Amino acid sequence: MMEELLSNTQTSFEDIKESYTQVCDNIKKVLSATGRSDKVQLMAVTKTVDPERINYAIDLGIDLLGENRVQEFLDKRDSYKKAEVHFIGGLQTNKVKYIIDKVSMIHSVDNARLAQEISRRAGQHGLVMDILVEVNIGEEQTKGGISPESVRGFCAEVLELPNIRLRGLMTIPPPGCSEKIFAMMQELFQNIKAEPPQNSNEKNMLFDTLSMGMSGDYEVAVKYGATIIRIGSGLFGYRKYNK
Repeated sequence: MMEELLSNTQTSFEDIKESYTQVCDNIKKVLSATGRSDKVQLMAVTKTVDPERINYAIDLGIDLLGENRVQEFLDKRDSYKKAEVHFIGGLQTNKVKYIIDKVSMIHSVDNARLAQEISRRAGQHGLVMDILVEVNIGEEQTKGGISPESVRGFCAEVLELPNIRLRGLMTIPPPGCSEKIFAMMQELFQNIKAEPPQNSNEKNMLFDTLSMGMSGDYEVAVKYGATIIRIGSGLFGYRKYNK
């Protein structure tokens, strides 16, 4: 049974606006301090948030949404104003068919079976799906993701698939981790970008995306090269949901 969304009435539109402005200001400060001239995209993570508040965030300037749960996304998507949508949650192979033509990127690819199903379903729709390889940078047993030492080999494996384009890497660092973990992720990303697998080409690899950093650590993530940060509670407040 799908989760029943709870109206997030405790978070006002004014709260969302204030939070959005603050996050944007903080990103600009870090970019300036680190001398970065490229763009960092702010993704609004919309799990359990009602469409009214999501649409308000879109009106403020958010142009990228991050969806965690397939059924919740399918129930809400027709209520959204125009925005790009990425799927960022754990994805079962039997659910790929429901979202393959409804999102523009899948972040959490961490096994060959999932990558193969994404490619197969994308081919059925005449698509090439952008993906990120999920890295378990903290090597936590309770989290998904490819171990850092296996990432290059897995990327080469993914690049053999005909209907996938590898855009980069994604990670969720351990809570409260040191900046060293973010630096390790940046180094891994930069190394693969500088020396891509031999089977890469312009059609199957555009290594330009490093998705890391959430509400509690996005400033550190930007410092270490994140191009997408995923903000949920930092925009919409802490939410509760019923199962």
